[in-house]
Amino acid sequence: MKIDRRDFPVLLNNPDLLYLDSACTSLKPSSVIEAEADYYRKHGACAGRSSHRLGRELNQKLDYCRETIAKFVGAEAEGVVWTKNTTEGLNLVANGLDYSKRKKVVLSVVEHHSVILPFMRLRDEGKIKLEIIGCDSEGNVDFSKAVDRETALVVTHSWNNFTGTGRNTREIAKIAHDNGALVCVDGAQGVPHHKTEFTKDNIDFICFSGHKMLGPTGIGAMVCKNEHIGKLKPLAVGGGTVKTVHAGKAEWLATQEKFEAGIQHYSGIIGFASACEYLNKIGMNEVEKHEQMLASEMLEQLKANGAIIYGPNTHQNHGSLYSFNLKGAKPHDVALMLDREGVAVRSGFFCAQPALEAIGAKDGAVRVSGYVYNTIEEVKRFGEILNKISIVYS
Repeated sequence: MKIDRRDFPVLLNNPDLLYLDSACTSLKPSSVIEAEADYYRKHGACAGRSSHRLGRELNQKLDYCRETIAKFVGAEAEGVVWTKNTTEGLNLVANGLDYSKRKKVVLSVVEHHSVILPFMRLRDEGKIKLEIIGCDSEGNVDFSKAVDRETALVVTHSWNNFTGTGRNTREIAKIAHDNGALVCVDGAQGVPHHKTEFTKDNIDFICFSGHKMLGPTGIGAMVCKNEHIGKLKPLAVGGGTVKTVHAGKAEWLATQEKFEAGIQHYSGIIGFASACEYLNKIGMNEVEKHEQMLASEMLEQLKANGAIIYGPNTHQNHGSLYSFNLKGAKPHDVALMLDREGVAVRSGFFCAQPALEAIGAKDGAVRVSGYVYNTIEEVKRFGEILNKISIVYS
């Protein structure tokens, strides 16, 4: 896979930077930045409201963007709902479902806070019964025993944000559907790095963010099966969500627009679609191959420096993401020392504190995560710098 690193202005403006924090947020290519700016240069109007030429042109552009995002994850455009990010999408699903007949929600301890917290709040308000499944020492989870005929919803990530490994969402969806439950997937780490097949995997809901996949911040999507559009309750209502409003009655829209109250992040939507186009040109299969190559070298460098690795100690079925600690070193200290050498990583709990604690990282960890713009040579450089740091603690 060949990527022109000159596509990424941050790398041009910081020639000595070794950016290995893409799991937090990815860098943006110039084509995405320009696509976002083009809204302000060429359109600048409201969509879905104004009937003048600029408004009509923007409507067509946004329809194209919705179709582009849908195709990227193997879904239908009618099921794409714009959100701020994955977190808002997950909250929309959590708070929009009807739990009057079934109250049980099943998720695991190794989920992001954005999965756990909305359902903890619903549990504490007495609206659901929440079962949080434990995990083994590598973060693996078995859903088969927890999901039953009382379950309304199963929530899982497609790829993990601290182990770098994936789950079989098709298998989990089957477990849920065999018991009459729905399944919601946190795709924040999966969609940017791996080919996603929403329809083929028979998923009910998937949520993901633009900023983790070369796109702008402040834009994401919740994708759902068309059959759920009419059943899900919006988080917010207002302009753009209704057909008619009278003093005594409002007639709500029956399409995905009912979830998109108010003026939307038009420039972000256009940039989001541009990011999908950039990744499509590479090909998601090529992205996966590249990341497996990076993962193999990352693992080798971490092992060579005696790092404690969290999750499966392998590069098989692994994205270019590992969480680790150096014996005797605090995670934040390691991250700061790497930063002094021009290496950007993340340290802490990665918004997954119960998960890190469950697999033994009681004080958090350091996370190194690559993407399409990273190279094997960079990973080797990371290893050399880590070696200097590890000597301090040996």
